Amino acid sequence: MAQQSAYTEDNIRSLDWKEHIRMRPGMYIGKLGDGSSADDGIYILIKEVLDNCIDEFVMGAGKTIEVSVQDNRVIVRDYGRGIPLGKVVDVVSKMNTGGKYDTRAFKKSVGLNGVGTKAVNALSTFFRVESTRDGKSKSAEFETGNLVNEELLDETSRRRGTKVTFIPDDSIFKKYKYRHEYIIKMIKNYVYLNPGLTMIFNGEKYFSENGLKDLLEDTTNTEDMLYPIIHLRGDDIEVAITHSKTQYSEEYHSFVNGQNTTQGGTHLAAFRESLVRTIRDFYGKNYDASDIRKSIIAAISIKVMEPVFESQTKTKLGSTDMGGNLPTVRTYINDFLGRYLDNFLHKNADVAEAIQRKIMQAERERKELSGIRKLAKDRAKKANLHNKKLRDCRAHLGDLKNDRRLETTLFITEGDSASGSITKSRDVNTQAVFSLKGKPLNSYGMSKKIVYENEEFNLLQAALNIEESLADLRYNNIVIATDADVDGMHIRLLLITFFLQFFPELIKEGHLYILQTPLFRVRDKKETIYCYSEQERRDAIEKLRGKPEITRFKGLGEISPDEFKYFIGDDIRLDPVMLDKATSIEELLSFYMGKNTPNRQEFIIKNLKVELDTVEDLESVGEE
Repeated sequence: MAQQSAYTEDNIRSLDWKEHIRMRPGMYIGKLGDGSSADDGIYILIKEVLDNCIDEFVMGAGKTIEVSVQDNRVIVRDYGRGIPLGKVVDVVSKMNTGGKYDTRAFKKSVGLNGVGTKAVNALSTFFRVESTRDGKSKSAEFETGNLVNEELLDETSRRRGTKVTFIPDDSIFKKYKYRHEYIIKMIKNYVYLNPGLTMIFNGEKYFSENGLKDLLEDTTNTEDMLYPIIHLRGDDIEVAITHSKTQYSEEYHSFVNGQNTTQGGTHLAAFRESLVRTIRDFYGKNYDASDIRKSIIAAISIKVMEPVFESQTKTKLGSTDMGGNLPTVRTYINDFLGRYLDNFLHKNADVAEAIQRKIMQAERERKELSGIRKLAKDRAKKANLHNKKLRDCRAHLGDLKNDRRLETTLFITEGDSASGSITKSRDVNTQAVFSLKGKPLNSYGMSKKIVYENEEFNLLQAALNIEESLADLRYNNIVIATDADVDGMHIRLLLITFFLQFFPELIKEGHLYILQTPLFRVRDKKETIYCYSEQERRDAIEKLRGKPEITRFKGLGEISPDEFKYFIGDDIRLDPVMLDKATSIEELLSFYMGKNTPNRQEFIIKNLKVELDTVEDLESVGEE
């Protein structure tokens, strides 16, 4: 029998605040990541600091917030009231210290629990806070949460407010890099939700006149909209609604007290329900809820007193009450839409007619698809029992209590050898693999029917669980993993076409990526370097000197599972697939998959990360 180890008072120790944050960073800032995903921790660090600045603006203190990101140094400056000078150190380094426990001062605050800036401090190699008020200034500097310097200026001409500078710790955030696109999206969300606020990022100004209307116009090309945006505002609520001409599923942007609740919550559920009720009442017809909401693009923002979220990163609202003397969230939203949306539809007959036509079209399509959908679902159920295409992982995006749900990844790969290498080297807790058999079908210009008729697409849709909406998406990251050659590029284009055609919101919400894989391995007896470009290969040869052994990888199948684990682990390199709002989805699809082969060949030549022997190699790309 195994000997039990002693369990005494010596086994029990209390971690101080910074040790706990550094040991369990995921509890405070979600996933770590390298910056290739918008919900990586390095962006949450910026958000935590910004939330405090926004709370100052909401309280009527300071109309401008400046953000600068140069390499990995972040500076955030507001012109609010400034932290009380005697509490500057405590506010960023003592748990349960903050000004937001007094609800009179911060009635509808975001950063309610006083953890945010402490987490930023603990997870940064350098952290400096400086507060200016009443003509005096106090600053404090920290390294990984340890105070190393503080200074008080009894006289200063600096404008009042708070300035925070930090550099994330690269021993926690491995090989990270800030992508400015994600920071700009975050900043835009802040200005949409706070009319009158000016934010400056690296010298560029951001300001919104029309709140959520501007948000929808920024995320969707107006040519893809069925009718102009319906924009409604109340005391503690704002909504913007339109329907898409091109996408099939529902797309929502939801916010509570300026917080982007990416997982929705009670307010989003109430909005979806109230929308259906209001539309049914207006037309006097009991339309199916899915037909009413099909292709909808909407945003909702509400303000709640002392909101309760389901996790520290505040991505899902749990509160059922608005607070104060107001009714429940559900009743409040229902009453608002029942009155204001109904009024709008009565006054705007052309929009009301367009919505009704869309609903009736959705009803026809649903009925046409019902038979084939049932067959496809039965096929998918049978396949799920022995689905050779999907090797699933244990955690999923919907597991809100799972610390690693944001790391969940589905690799879409082609061919048995590549699938085998990824499957053997993956992390079975968070990484799943879906194997394609050869090139997928070119779905350009086809209807949703093809998703059910084509077994591969049907199984992919079932694996992702996105048939009805993104709300049930099972993986946070969908990664196309194909060879870095002409065929690989073509498969990539065909898959991007599939997602653009049927699930563009997956791309809009930043879930789709391309896996970068090394083109060369350069090694000597002491060191191995994997190179992702010709330049990296030259640098590696120079570094190792002598005559290192150079291997060229022609496909993923040539990389052994032992090596593959390096490319899908901590050092994974991902390129996010992003939509440019200036281009409509229709234009994008016709460029990639329409009848313009020479343009497409030119695009592929410029973007293919591999040296091709001849341009003729590309002749077949995109013509199938």
